Amino acid sequence: MSDFRQRALDYHAKPTPGKISVELSTPADSVDDLALAYSPGVAEPVREIAEDPDNAYKYTAKGNLVAVISNGTAILGLGNLGPLASKPVMEGKALLFKRFAGIDAIDIEVKHRTTEEFINTVANIADTFGGINLEDIKAPECFEIEQELIKRCKIPVFHDDQHGTAIVTAAGMLNALEIQGKNIENAKIVCLGAGAAAVACMELLIKCGAQRERIYMLDRKGVIHTRREDLTEHKSLFANNTDKRTLEDVMDGADIFVGVSGPDLLPPETLALMADNPIVFACSNPDPEIRPDLAHAVRDDLIMATGRSDYPNQVNNVLCFPFIFRGALDVRASAINDEMKVAAVEALRAITKEEVPAEVLAASNSKSLSFSKDYIIPKPMDPRLCERIASAVSKAAIDSGVAGI
Repeated sequence: MSDFRQRALDYHAKPTPGKISVELSTPADSVDDLALAYSPGVAEPVREIAEDPDNAYKYTAKGNLVAVISNGTAILGLGNLGPLASKPVMEGKALLFKRFAGIDAIDIEVKHRTTEEFINTVANIADTFGGINLEDIKAPECFEIEQELIKRCKIPVFHDDQHGTAIVTAAGMLNALEIQGKNIENAKIVCLGAGAAAVACMELLIKCGAQRERIYMLDRKGVIHTRREDLTEHKSLFANNTDKRTLEDVMDGADIFVGVSGPDLLPPETLALMADNPIVFACSNPDPEIRPDLAHAVRDDLIMATGRSDYPNQVNNVLCFPFIFRGALDVRASAINDEMKVAAVEALRAITKEEVPAEVLAASNSKSLSFSKDYIIPKPMDPRLCERIASAVSKAAIDSGVAGI
């Protein structure tokens, strides 16, 4: 582990500190080039944009530029370490945007005293970009921040911790249900965790057919039920009219467990209470709610997913967020709506059921992959993801009326 720590530090420090840089896209080799790039030539696109703001997409990099913005209040599994500490993560997201979807992204870390101050800061700079990716912002503030920015900005605003996680979870979950011979409408779902990712995952599963009354969500105090008086607005949406109070109570006969909480919080004896052919998404990082080897030892009829790359079925946001933005940017979408998210879910599901290219097998160190209990979602290095998801998202944007072109 100490060797890995040093390798990680070296990766971020060498040969140049950080993971991203700016490169020129036009010549700047002669006096004539400089005259066109800056004064006096730059005055011409300035006039064009002043006359019609949409010309910014024609004469600047706006249409392929995403801001990755955080306040550092919920960094990965590390918690509230502040804006500057979040910078390596935000640079990492910028790297993923470029590597997987050819999108230029710049990280922005915001210090603020109030939620309103953060919202104002982001809204005031939004026109610079073609889209905004919010990241590592704690609940419940993240809900208010995203919704207010969606109202105030004319470009897509997307909190990846909520919706990226939800999209990949929903795609994997629907495929797992198909393999297990179950349908989402009748499934009993237990969600351990009640933060941003948990709420978004459950809301998207409901849009895919899950029944709200068959979802049991738990926070640190146990089952969220209608007689509790300490619930936030978003937790209240999942207050179940039930006498069940503990994880053990609700896991009895459950078809699905989704963990977005913390390590080792699902005991083997509790897993044993689930219905036949259960599905477990233990997505706490870096350590899941239950280790796959332990889970499979208890239930041999299980389908299991985690957030880790060293186990099958990794729930990884990189499977969708670069491509959702690619699709949104390509048609100048004003928002990323539910229709676009569901389109991404269906595209992910479909790719999983197709023959896996040899290059994906090589990149994932796999001899073979086919739609099965150990392969319910694609691998991140699959080159089909960008074209298929982006085109599905673009079409959904057009069909739902949020596309600008």
